[in-house]
Amino acid sequence: MTGRIPCSTRRRRLVRRLSFLLAATLPWAAPAQVQDTAEYLRRMDLDGDGRVSPDEYLQWMLYAFDRMDRNGDGVLEPEEQPGGRGRPITREQQKQVIRARFHRQDADGDGYLSARELMAPPR
Repeated sequence: MTGRIPCSTRRRRLVRRLSFLLAATLPWAAPAQVQDTAEYLRRMDLDGDGRVSPDEYLQWMLYAFDRMDRNGDGVLEPEEQPGGRGRPITREQQKQVIRARFHRQDADGDGYLSARELMAPPR
């Protein structure tokens, strides 16, 4: 044993940490708050086609990261994260987490999220 944590375990930990960061930040992000499913879909669906594309989802979900990145360097340092601790997280790492979450939520595999898929519990 080398004492190293397997990549899949590190990835899962990163996903959990970033999910926490997103959940912890969104309540503070008043412009991003929504009250019901229809409003949630309407605000994420930038082109108004009734579904959310990967790019629309990514743009919406990066809002929290950008709000937390106070110095605008594309990295959330521990002091920028809730609780003031954790490993630095780059915007690119966050994008990868968000893309993976999108694909897990896309239950029917059509490449878009419907209102039903958006509101389903995380998979």
